[in-house]
Amino acid sequence: METVTDYFGCLVFDDKVMKKYLPSDVYGILKKTIDEGASLDISVANAVAGAMKDWAISNGATHYTHWFQPLTGVTAEKHDSFIAPTADGKIIMEFSGKELIKGEPDASSFPSGGIRATFEARGYTAWDPTSFAFIKDNTLCIPTAFCAYTGEALDKKTPLLRSMQALNKQALRILRLFGNTKAKCVRPSVGPEQEYFLIDKEQYKKRKDLIFCGRTLFGSSSAKGQELDDHYFGVIKPRVAAFMADLNKELWKLGILAKTEHNEVAPSQHELAPIYTTTNIATDHNQLTMEIMQKVADRHGLVCLLHEKPFEGVNGSGKHNNWSIATDDGVNLLSPGETPYENAQFLLFLCAVIKAVDDYQDLLRISVATAGNDHRLGANEAPPAIVSMFLGEELDGILDAIENDKPYSGAEKTVMRLGVHVLPKFPKDTTDRNRTSPFAFTGNKFEFRMLGSANSIACANIMINTAVAESLKIYADRLENVENFEEALHAMIKKTITDHRRIIFNGNGYDEHWVKEAEARGLLNYKTTADCMPHLLDEKNVALFASHKVFSLVELESRCDIMLENYCKTVLIEAKTMTDMVNRQIIPAVEKFTGDVAAMALTKASFCGAPCKYENTVVAALSKDVDALCENAVKLASLTDKASEFGNIRDKSAYIRDEILPQMEEVRKYADEAEKYTAKEYWPFPTYDDLLFY
Repeated sequence: METVTDYFGCLVFDDKVMKKYLPSDVYGILKKTIDEGASLDISVANAVAGAMKDWAISNGATHYTHWFQPLTGVTAEKHDSFIAPTADGKIIMEFSGKELIKGEPDASSFPSGGIRATFEARGYTAWDPTSFAFIKDNTLCIPTAFCAYTGEALDKKTPLLRSMQALNKQALRILRLFGNTKAKCVRPSVGPEQEYFLIDKEQYKKRKDLIFCGRTLFGSSSAKGQELDDHYFGVIKPRVAAFMADLNKELWKLGILAKTEHNEVAPSQHELAPIYTTTNIATDHNQLTMEIMQKVADRHGLVCLLHEKPFEGVNGSGKHNNWSIATDDGVNLLSPGETPYENAQFLLFLCAVIKAVDDYQDLLRISVATAGNDHRLGANEAPPAIVSMFLGEELDGILDAIENDKPYSGAEKTVMRLGVHVLPKFPKDTTDRNRTSPFAFTGNKFEFRMLGSANSIACANIMINTAVAESLKIYADRLENVENFEEALHAMIKKTITDHRRIIFNGNGYDEHWVKEAEARGLLNYKTTADCMPHLLDEKNVALFASHKVFSLVELESRCDIMLENYCKTVLIEAKTMTDMVNRQIIPAVEKFTGDVAAMALTKASFCGAPCKYENTVVAALSKDVDALCENAVKLASLTDKASEFGNIRDKSAYIRDEILPQMEEVRKYADEAEKYTAKEYWPFPTYDDLLFY
């Protein structure tokens, strides 16, 4: 019987395969490139390309593609076959180092924020040797960066790699100050927990809003939701279990470290969590995971919804970004050790993160800003839009002691006693979990909980990496030439705690008093994408990215425009879909039912003189709802048309936030009210009962 270890990574051109297919000298050079960032010459690239081709063909591949991540939020690929003609009319299979290193897609057809015009089509994809190639659908996929003919990054991978390089540079400076001369590089690692919904495909096909928008624009709440908490970690239903088993196998073949699976809080909601890996690889893997989830779901007669808030009234889906940093020899720099109070290196890296989150809280909010996630943030399952940090009692006590020059006695490891003799006793963690915190320390890593489930994790990690690199740079600049290192180090840590204490909040982020307290502390509260996105171009943010060579001003301007444009397009598609569903589905259905009920009332009155209380109540209620629904749908259509008059994208996004979104809520209110009175067989599409429970 085939086991997981037999097929894990069988579709990946990984280290084991490279050793087998590459000459030892070529393997050594490539390995050095992967581990230390050394450059490759064309002769090495030719050898690698030949080995990749032979391995891919032996595994059934006929084509290759440069697999990249443009600013659309999804991946892109253009397939070329390995065939080349020969003089005798036959073919040979070829793949050169030149083809491996560089590809040429059409840069004008991807979002560029004005960097590329329609007539300026040339762009390049460039091989990322630090992320293993893999086979998908009989095609060799080569992870690549994507840039314009003029050199600007048009993707998510390029700035992510730049941010990792910046963090590595500054972290090594700090390690050298502590006498560590062995570490060759420092890498951030990530484990993104992926939440999602599964619904029946036939039900999905009957709802235009799910097809066009990925979320339901209408839906009266089901009589049962998530109130009983009976779905969370509950027994996985056979149909879902079959999907998960199939999904795991597909992911494991691609070397994706899928580890944990369970039911989430909302009905029909689930989660998959991988083991941590290097950030750029984790990003590639998460993009693949989302794609494969949807493919596997389709095979099982299901649809995988990755929208952040597909159903009103139940939890939305997030993607918790568990972030840490470690040396190439496996030392986690955010691990407190047994005595974190005495671990000065840990405390300095901890302070670097605290300073980074406080100084660049706007960038963290921007990194998760989408029209979909705006619906989710601040709800019961997601942190608020206010960025804060949770450290737990022990670390908070340590920082308080340092700030006030008091001795710290240390937190004892309390043994958990469960009151049953046969159960094992185990030490209680010194840090609890705070599900309401956007940025929580969870033992040896930080969990950034604000990402929406459909988000690429690249953006959030670009912001975290670069902001922490800046903190470390400031520390290294100040500490490298001091006479008394220990004294200066203590002063640095103390100053950071004093200056950035405001960002630390260990309480309930859902408490209404926290909003006022956060405002008093001077913390930002950008509730929507339209509120926060323009701040990407604030002077301090432009300076940050420029100094670490992560983004140029042109690249930042393009991204600001692209994200606001995506926000506007998303909401306008929703508004148009909503108007169409109201006019062509909901109103005709409700009118038919109202007419039938009215006819029934006339029949009853004619034959038996009955008072017809039910019929009169329903007809009156639905007539009122239909009139209001029609009036508000007409207004929504008018507001939607007016949006095209705005030339400035910031003004347009503000208009959509202030006018169109509130009007969409009005339309939905009357439609959902009408659903409550309309007989099920008349309602034109599946209800929340159908979607979430059947």
